[in-house]
Amino acid sequence: MQLVYVLDSYCGWSYGFARTMATVADRHPELPVEVVSGGLFTGGRRVPIREFGYVQGANARIAELTGVEFGEAYERLIADGSFVMDSEDAARGLAALREAAPTRAAELAAALQEAFYRDGLSLSEPATYRKVAEEAGLDADAVLRAFDSPAAKAAATADFRRAAQLGVEGFPTLLAVDGRRAAVLAVGHATPAEVDRRLAAL
Repeated sequence: MQLVYVLDSYCGWSYGFARTMATVADRHPELPVEVVSGGLFTGGRRVPIREFGYVQGANARIAELTGVEFGEAYERLIADGSFVMDSEDAARGLAALREAAPTRAAELAAALQEAFYRDGLSLSEPATYRKVAEEAGLDADAVLRAFDSPAAKAAATADFRRAAQLGVEGFPTLLAVDGRRAAVLAVGHATPAEVDRRLAAL
C-alpha cells in the first residue's frame, strides 16, 4: 500500500494541509508517498486572481482551521488582482523538484507552497525554483534545467491525467492505494488523527 497525495500548489487548502501531510508521512514511514499535481488553474481557469472573488474569505477560513499564515509578500502580490495562477507551470516545477529528490516530494511540495503563500513568489518564475532548491540543499542548476525541459511538461500532463484517473475532484486529496483499490483518507481538510483513524480502518 502507498499514500497518494494529490494537491495543487496554487490551492490554499493544499497549503493548509501540508502540516497534516508531513505528520502522517512521519508517522507512517513504511508507506511510500506519491505526490501528484492537480490541474486546478489550467485552460480557461488561467485568469487574473480578481476573477476568483472567494480567495480572501477562503484564506481566512484556511488559516482559522489549519493555523497556516498567509504572508505579507503574498498579500502584496495579489493585492491588485492581476496575478495569474498557472497550475501547469507549478506542476512542471514540482516535477523538477521531485526528480531531484523523489523521496522528499511531499516536503518539497510544502516548500513550494510556502514560497507562494508566505513569500509571495510566482510559481511560474525560475528564480522561485532556484530558491526552493537551494534552501533544500538540491542542485539548483539541475532543477532549473529540468523545469524548462520537455520532460517536465510531460510530467505535468501525466500528473493531471493520474489525478483524473484516480477520480480526484478536489484538492488536496489523500488516498491509500493498494493495487487497483483506492481509499479516500482526506479531502480538503483533515487532522493527522482523522487520517490515522481512516488508515487503521482499512
